[in-house]
Amino acid sequence: MSTDDPHLRIAILAVPESSASTVYGMHDLFASAGADWDLVVNGVPGRPLIAPTIVSADGAPLRVVNGLRIEPHCALADCPAPQVAVIPDLMVPPQQDLHGRYPAETAWLKTLYARGATLASACSGALILAETGLLDDQDVTTHWAYCEAMGAHYPRLRIHPGRALVTAGEGQRLVMAGGGSSWNDLGLFLIARFLGVEEAMRVARLHLLDWHHVGQQPFAALTRNRQVDDALIARCQGWIAEHYEQDAPVAAMARLSGLAERSFARRFARATGMPPMDYVHTLRLEESKHLLETTALPIEAVAAEVGYQDASFFGRLFRRKVGLTPAQYRRRFTALRTALAGSPPVETTAARR
Repeated sequence: MSTDDPHLRIAILAVPESSASTVYGMHDLFASAGADWDLVVNGVPGRPLIAPTIVSADGAPLRVVNGLRIEPHCALADCPAPQVAVIPDLMVPPQQDLHGRYPAETAWLKTLYARGATLASACSGALILAETGLLDDQDVTTHWAYCEAMGAHYPRLRIHPGRALVTAGEGQRLVMAGGGSSWNDLGLFLIARFLGVEEAMRVARLHLLDWHHVGQQPFAALTRNRQVDDALIARCQGWIAEHYEQDAPVAAMARLSGLAERSFARRFARATGMPPMDYVHTLRLEESKHLLETTALPIEAVAAEVGYQDASFFGRLFRRKVGLTPAQYRRRFTALRTALAGSPPVETTAARR
């Protein structure tokens, strides 16, 4: 790639059921990365960091459900290979069966994924992603109104109506955002993952996306891809994902690897880009965020659930890594989850005890 080329190619898939506002809104959000902040602050456009391309099955103009006309840049067959393909929301009845409706699109998405691309969906766009079969046996989210019907049409999916953002699949290369306006959050997440948190924050401030006025830090840990090149380390990652709450987790992973603890720590850091204990903290904090958003557990109980017996240490670590106290995070993001999921947080059995 030459120095004049954008850092990232993102394809935005348009179908007759797409919403024009989302298709073009995504295009403008991605196109602003790198360019518009300098224009506003310094008066001179910066270098674009993303090349967004609107694609459709045949590349011909199409009139979508809200009556507006979308003019794709190219057909699927002519699209320069993107690193990311995004599926905007679909304006279809939740109960409508889409099996077999998008053969060209699903074949294209599966080919991209096999070549290492990231696939992302906003809202009901997850229905096309489900049609590829890539979501089978994976954690999934979509708009709350589509969850029940989606589960009936695609019974192998593990659907989480309460989650605003889900990453799944090899390398966490399947990304789904839940609610109707979630394409904003999905766009910022992708910018943070591929271009860095600071660029995502600039785009958020530029477009006055208020949800992220505390910055991308609460979601920054999600931008780390799972490392899969080193099979031994990948095995340890798979184990710790299920046992992160255990005492002495690094020593346990070292025993699993068969390496001396110091050698394991060096190899783990080389493979993942972070020390093993930092990786454990990342997993624990991500789970604690989910518990804070979706349950009424006291902060002390949340800390214990994820492996911290010292609630004060948990609070200090959470504040340092996330930028908010656990209580502040709960107040801010429980409201968002409630709006997206259409239901209040649940109280777990442990909380009732």
